[in-house]
Amino acid sequence: MQVKTQLEDLQNYLTDASNMQGGHAGKLFVPENGGEIAQILREANENGIPVTVSGARTGTVGGAIPFGGYVISLERLNKIKSIDKENLQAVVEPGVVLADFQKAVDAEGLFYPPDPTEWSCQIGGTVATNASGARSFKYGATREFVTGLKVVLANGERLSVKRDAVVANDSDVIELTTDSGAIVSAKVPTYERPNVRKNVSGFFNEKPLDAIDLFIGSEGTLGVITEIELSLLRKPKGFFSGIVFFKESPDVLSFVEGVKRSSFANRRALAGEAADVGVRVPLDATLIEYFDDRALSFISEKFPETPSGMAGAIFFEQETTADNEDALLEAWNELLEKHNADVDVSWFTTTDQDREKMRAFRHALPVSVNERVVRNKQKKIGTDMAVPDEAFPGFLQFYKETLDASGIDYVIFGHIGDCHLHANLLPKNDEEATRSRHLYGRFIAQAIMLGGTISAEHGIGKLKSKYLNVMMGERYLNEMVELKRAFDPKGILGRGNMVEAKFL
Repeated sequence: MQVKTQLEDLQNYLTDASNMQGGHAGKLFVPENGGEIAQILREANENGIPVTVSGARTGTVGGAIPFGGYVISLERLNKIKSIDKENLQAVVEPGVVLADFQKAVDAEGLFYPPDPTEWSCQIGGTVATNASGARSFKYGATREFVTGLKVVLANGERLSVKRDAVVANDSDVIELTTDSGAIVSAKVPTYERPNVRKNVSGFFNEKPLDAIDLFIGSEGTLGVITEIELSLLRKPKGFFSGIVFFKESPDVLSFVEGVKRSSFANRRALAGEAADVGVRVPLDATLIEYFDDRALSFISEKFPETPSGMAGAIFFEQETTADNEDALLEAWNELLEKHNADVDVSWFTTTDQDREKMRAFRHALPVSVNERVVRNKQKKIGTDMAVPDEAFPGFLQFYKETLDASGIDYVIFGHIGDCHLHANLLPKNDEEATRSRHLYGRFIAQAIMLGGTISAEHGIGKLKSKYLNVMMGERYLNEMVELKRAFDPKGILGRGNMVEAKFL
């Protein structure tokens, strides 16, 4: 195990993709196994020293930035322990880079759906934040694929938890037994989750609550994950992908609704439920991504083949087989014509190479946004809210009308299938930056009023904890604090993440 205390050795561990300033720490540990992590935590807990867990530091909410105490980097816990083709399972350590894992799984003819934008992230980080991405429209977030965890608690106790092994009792209490036989008892929060498909605001809750789900998305505040068991799928036989351009905004939204309606009907049919009358079942999108007119203009700097004068575009994917490919292409073509897509200038493919080019088009947008912000010598201000389906059209209109009136440059893109878009504000000076932060607060308030969530995929970290206070209210925030104290009585883990340190 490496232990470092010199500032030059710690410097890279004091920042993350959020660019939050002021990070500092007294000591950096780079352990190689769970036993060493347990040793570090026992010492820290005995002395009340804060501990921040560090992965690839690709997060955008400051969760990996320490403000004193110890940093534990998981970079040396980077082994893919097994990939079981027969049982469709893998066991990995938390420091495994997602891109490396995706390549290893693909080489075995298997498929791991979670695909956050930044594939340089570590799998432990994706579990700690319940990361999702574009394919969550069909497959859900990381939580859906985590079947087992090994965790070290704040006092150094080690815990193994499997999905479906421990659930909350009738009194909404979860009791876990550590590897040494100690009992940890925690009261499950009583709040209800917003009625949205993506939400990483606060500790997960449902009835009955599976114990493993407490740790997924807990942002390093309940324990340090040392091993992860994941479920896998068979690799799809093929894909049909398209980036489709529209001249009128209402056509974009009506097309998305048509895709969602057919996709959900297909899934109900596969589950043995009745499909909606009049809906053709085969069409089932893996992802539905949106670009507004400003985003298209913005990205045309890197992709000059992007057609001009369009109101918006949709990037979609559909899994195919040799047996159903022709029928699916026909079904998509009918839907595109029905909703007035400009198919003559749109892009379609069934090859892996061209599909990767389309994904590069999608992922180039946030990169371009970041480059513009750096050029302006300002910080990006980007939203991560999601709202219920019925509220989404009005929320998108609120975004556009408010931003247009502000005069501040912006682009809107993201996961429209999940009613979750990123409005990125691009202030050119300090005055616009101040107004952008005020607008962000208005968007937060509107999302909460509509029954949505303040963070659909980026997490809360330290930057959004004050907004979580507003979303939760005092009662539910206190319930979160009590849950954390059950696992971490001295509040040393991830101090300031989700719950402001002053409440601990």
